[in-house]
Amino acid sequence: MLLKIELENFFSIKDRVTLDFRAGNINTAKSRELKDNVIDWNGQKVLKTIGLFGQNASGKSNIVKAINFCCRMVFESHLYNENTVFGFQPFKFDGWSSKPSSFLVDFVCDGIEYEYSFSLTKSEIISESLFYYPNKRRAKIFVRQIDGYSYGEGVIPRAKDVELNTSRKNLYLSRASSMNREFAKTIFNYFYNSFILGIVPINSEITEQLFTKYKKVILEALSVCDCDICNIELRKNKDVIQFLTYHKTAPEIPFDMAGEESAGTSMLFCVLLLLLDVVKNKKSLMLDEFDISLHTLLADFILDFIHASESSQLLFTTHNTNLIDTDRLRKDQIVFVNKKSDGSTDVYSLYDFKDFRDNMDAEKSYKQGRFDAVPIVGTSVGSLKKLLEEIK
Repeated sequence: MLLKIELENFFSIKDRVTLDFRAGNINTAKSRELKDNVIDWNGQKVLKTIGLFGQNASGKSNIVKAINFCCRMVFESHLYNENTVFGFQPFKFDGWSSKPSSFLVDFVCDGIEYEYSFSLTKSEIISESLFYYPNKRRAKIFVRQIDGYSYGEGVIPRAKDVELNTSRKNLYLSRASSMNREFAKTIFNYFYNSFILGIVPINSEITEQLFTKYKKVILEALSVCDCDICNIELRKNKDVIQFLTYHKTAPEIPFDMAGEESAGTSMLFCVLLLLLDVVKNKKSLMLDEFDISLHTLLADFILDFIHASESSQLLFTTHNTNLIDTDRLRKDQIVFVNKKSDGSTDVYSLYDFKDFRDNMDAEKSYKQGRFDAVPIVGTSVGSLKKLLEEIK
């Protein structure tokens, strides 16, 4: 379960931005109606969903990209050699391209809270740390700085062996996991198994595995979404995976899911498969433009699916302003991503606007520019006609 993510100096992200899944102190009638939108954990409320809203090029996708990069470093950095250049771009303006980039993930694994962070340039890792909260008190597992390492007492067996095998290109956590240290394997497996980073291709082995596991449920879910598909078959010829759909109108005629169904149907199929796995196994899902090609009511259905679960989570970006709705999402679940005057990304939630009352129309206020994070398009038909005349 995610509690908090912090990101700094990654593409359009300059100053540190925070995605806080720890719910704000909201005790209104409307928030009580949305009780299913939160998880109760150790007396603390944790958000099941956060939606990122904002204009094009504000940095929404860069936030998801940064989370992907952080996870990839955990998965792969033990393989990196001296010629490795890390595949990202720091913020390019104001001298930030030479400054370190930082990542922090605060999460719960096996009932224990952990806080993992690291910073790096494009050529080397500068710092890294892992803390945990046994008995609700913060304790050190390890801290890595340029001048050396320090360790919590008795937490890591043969810690120095891992240290000696960790270069400036490797995360200590990644190296320790590859060297079979239990604490590191626990954290590695959390990132690997509990973070689902985007939609997988429709004809992939992962989709095949999920479909085999959830075929009956996926058909029921499609029916709930008012889809007239009555059956789906999986066919595999050597390494080629194909899904064939059958419709109620003519149940004997097959359609190729990838080539003959609409983009919306294919997207819905892939999203629902992921959702079933996420909900069943209490995972956290990150989706960029999760509702592209989907009707707005299907976007509502996907959010309802997560909110109906026990403790799964969804972080999503979208341009669907219909979801800026305090009858569906709490104010702390509606997060705006804005481009500041220096070109960097700013992140803040509707909860930060203390003068916004529950009886106000959040979507209308957003479109009117009250929360910024909305494109300002100062055009008219007349001005566009003048523009078109210049290219004749």
